Amino acid sequence: MGLKSSQKRDRQNVKRRARNRTYRGRARSMVKDVREAIEENDLEAAREKAAEAMKALDKAAAKGAIHKNNAARRKSRIAKQLASLEESA
Repeated sequence: MGLKSSQKRDRQNVKRRARNRTYRGRARSMVKDVREAIEENDLEAAREKAAEAMKALDKAAAKGAIHKNNAARRKSRIAKQLASLEESA
């Protein structure tokens, strides 16, 4: 059956896992959208989506869903890809 404290911990973990999934999933989807816009050479859409993705990554890091260095690394990659697209355009 388990101790009451371990049962409570299990309940908390379920809630937190669900909450973290939404932040992580949103950030992941937005990063994917940026990559697709970059592949299509759509500079304007890529810029717009990059800003949204970076905001989502910052929010996920602030909420503790991902580590702040993880967010920074992903933002850096997006910026690098965007810069190379702007250079080629």
